[in-house]
Amino acid sequence: MDGFDAQDVIADEAALRALFPPVSPLAQVKSLPALDRHARDFIARSPFVCLGTQGGDGTADVSPRGDAPGFVEVLGDRLLAIPDRPGNNRLDSLSNILANPRVGLLFMVPGFDETLRVNGQARLVRAPELLERMAVNGREPRLAVVVAVEEVFLHCAKAFRRSKLWDPAARQDRSEMPSLSKMILEQTTGAPEDAGEMEKIDAGLEEAYRKSMY
Repeated sequence: MDGFDAQDVIADEAALRALFPPVSPLAQVKSLPALDRHARDFIARSPFVCLGTQGGDGTADVSPRGDAPGFVEVLGDRLLAIPDRPGNNRLDSLSNILANPRVGLLFMVPGFDETLRVNGQARLVRAPELLERMAVNGREPRLAVVVAVEEVFLHCAKAFRRSKLWDPAARQDRSEMPSLSKMILEQTTGAPEDAGEMEKIDAGLEEAYRKSMY
């Protein structure tokens, strides 16, 4: 179906492991069952986390979540909460959690080449006292994603160093691609040919951002 010969496809873990050297002793033992002080400090500094979910039919999804550093609240050694800020209302991640509570989190800190990975089981919670603490500009989230932590570990810097993600010299010019509005319109109903009309649509999106961040 995808054009690859069967002998070129890795189909079992034994074949996979045979391609790589043994895992290092430190990597083997670094996984923790709870948030230690270093994990807590990392989360407190993080303004961005990727939330990985999977639906009942096995469909996978990863959603970015961002806010001021420390927006993810640590409720205990094995419990944390992520406010659900306004989005596009597709509710992909939230619907997946209802079907399959297992989630994976990847925390990032600007300037840090290391990341923090957390795996566990999530619930959608509307506890008033929690939502009140997560309010910004007087606006509470509709709910919080509360994760019962099962596994925590720090991830090494190789991916970020290869990608030069935080290197200012590696930044790309955003104007080299169309605006988000134009790309989505071209992918769906069609974008207007008139540049002025497209500018109005882009300005409308920016205004929507301004009004609906929280």
